[in-house]
Amino acid sequence: MAAAVRLATRDDSQDLARVLARAFDDDPVTRWVYGEGRGRPRWSGNFFAWQLGRLVPQDVTWTTDEREGAAIWALPGRWRESTGEMLRLVATTFPGILARAPRVLRGLGQVEARHPHERHLYLAVLGVEPDRQGDGVGSALIRPGLDLCDREALPAYLETARERNVTFYSRHGFRVTEELRLPGGPPIWLMWRDPA
Repeated sequence: MAAAVRLATRDDSQDLARVLARAFDDDPVTRWVYGEGRGRPRWSGNFFAWQLGRLVPQDVTWTTDEREGAAIWALPGRWRESTGEMLRLVATTFPGILARAPRVLRGLGQVEARHPHERHLYLAVLGVEPDRQGDGVGSALIRPGLDLCDREALPAYLETARERNVTFYSRHGFRVTEELRLPGGPPIWLMWRDPA
């Protein structure tokens, strides 16, 4: 049975940030950014709280009633952070990565430089509680965004650092457009989906 999905609200943000920190704890980019220390879940949770805080108001973030995960999308032209948002990100997540900050900023800059300029919906984050992964929750969470893309004739874009996710996203119509390697870090696959 598919998970019931609804729009996320600000009231969901704290719980969802914790769920996403657990979902991404073994993610190669999360480990590359935050290292192996005990503080990784806290710094990662702060990052997801920041993402939710800036993107939930766009009304294209979905969760389940049980908050088992989230699909955080950004509307066309609204994926890039404002200066104020970037300062908040630095204040809440970068203290945990000071030693790695130059390398992390360089790598993330390489990813951002490849972000498509044409109009699209951007899947910033898709994460599911680890014990619910493989149960169809991720597919249910991504579906409303893909339906929006198809209704509005909008392409969709994402990046993933897990090779197994390439197969998952391919099943939903995405194709790899480029693979790049972060400096001293993992590969990232950039993926694009044309509307159906």
